[in-house]
Amino acid sequence: MENKFHLSIPCKNIKNTRLFYEKLGFKTGRNNYNWFDLNLFGNQVTFTYDESINIPSKSYEFDSFHLPHFHFGIIISSEEWTLMYNKFENEDFFAIGATDFLSGKKGEHRSFFLTDPNGYFLEFKTFTESNDVFDSDDLN
Repeated sequence: MENKFHLSIPCKNIKNTRLFYEKLGFKTGRNNYNWFDLNLFGNQVTFTYDESINIPSKSYEFDSFHLPHFHFGIIISSEEWTLMYNKFENEDFFAIGATDFLSGKKGEHRSFFLTDPNGYFLEFKTFTESNDVFDSDDLN
């Protein structure tokens, strides 16, 4: 079996959260009345019911853009990124448009963000060079 990640996070409403991610095209797996598993490009994200969650909304500055501290995302091919972007750019949950980071440097990539029904920011990212995912120029 190849390595995959598992992330478990709370959600305010199981049904709305499940419908949102299904609308994005992700399949759901094992589930119960208070949790469900999501197949996020072959990785397992488990949403568990907690009506009292409060998502932090602070941001940080990166490459002169303000981005949400708390977010999760997926790195995908340029082709998949473009398909996802075009599919969702006019949706009300579209949060941050196409943004280029580290232009002309190692780690150059493009991102956009969606916001799910719980207030989580979901980032879709594609790198100019796939070898640069963990390699970068000194950013200090």
